[in-house]
Amino acid sequence: MRAAHVIVAQLLIGFTAATYVSAQTSHNSDGGKQLPIQEDLSAQGPSGTLAGTLTLPAHGGPLPTETPVLLIVPGSGPTDRDGNSPLGVAAAPYRLLAQALAERGYPSVRIDKRGMFGSAGATSDPNDVTIAAYGDDLLSWTNAIRERLPAKDGARCVVPVGHSEGGLVALAAMARLPDPCGLVLLASIGRPFDEVIREQLRANPANAACLEEADAALASLKRGERVDASALNPTLQPLFAPQIQGFLIDAISYDPVELVAAVDVPMLVIQGTCDMQVSNADARLLADATPNAELELLPDVNHVLKSKITWERELVRREAVGISDLPPPLPHPDHVLVDVRNGTIRIAGPATKAEKAE
Repeated sequence: MRAAHVIVAQLLIGFTAATYVSAQTSHNSDGGKQLPIQEDLSAQGPSGTLAGTLTLPAHGGPLPTETPVLLIVPGSGPTDRDGNSPLGVAAAPYRLLAQALAERGYPSVRIDKRGMFGSAGATSDPNDVTIAAYGDDLLSWTNAIRERLPAKDGARCVVPVGHSEGGLVALAAMARLPDPCGLVLLASIGRPFDEVIREQLRANPANAACLEEADAALASLKRGERVDASALNPTLQPLFAPQIQGFLIDAISYDPVELVAAVDVPMLVIQGTCDMQVSNADARLLADATPNAELELLPDVNHVLKSKITWERELVRREAVGISDLPPPLPHPDHVLVDVRNGTIRIAGPATKAEKAE
């Protein structure tokens, strides 16, 4: 399993920079290389089918018994199997990760969460969920993977790769997974969820007027008590919407460090140093909680596993290598701002040359 952990760390270091540019072009040429094999895969959900995508190495041959399968566990909110979200994220980090893993001989499965996207039929209410319920789905996916890709000797090694909230889901499920063999945490929190929310709110000066309200609301949820969202500052109402308070109460009850301390398989903690949602300190808390963990800090990488390459740097790079036939680079994901109060999206920058000339 140690080899699988090393390949994921090396892979992310390479693909976060390289795929940021390629993912923003409209070119689909494979440069003569064989493309990874993609196929639909399903697992049993609570009241319907869970949907995902299995990505296999292009050679399509039998997998060696020792080859692990990486199960990519998505982050919070309406995040699909590619890592995209209708709230303004189109970076496709999970799809790119799966493709790059396959190029290096490692299969992976990326999934839609119960009640969302391809897994919409798995439950009638996507908000009626808990961390443990998501863990139930990981058990189903592990069984489905082992059925599709059996090993000659023993059970196929399935390594959860939990991103953001998915890291907490994977951590909480590890004790229940059959024959666990490893764990990878990407940009995962190292403190209880309420502490992280407080820090994120305080990081934005615009939230100064509602911090006391937020603290009180979080304290209530910590006690297992719901709050009247309609009485809160409008800025806070989406965060404490009635339909998600049950999930928040459950998520806040977990301490990631305590969960890590109980993990007795090799673990890799990967953290981008330019992540605006999860800090390097979180990663260190996780890695320090067990002697089984290794820590990899990725310079200039953000929360969606992309290098912070600005528009101007990309334009300079294109000019230097003589590229003139590509469309203008898309904004960096960190610069796409979603206002949850009115549903609008705006680009914060950096400015293009044309904008600077105005």
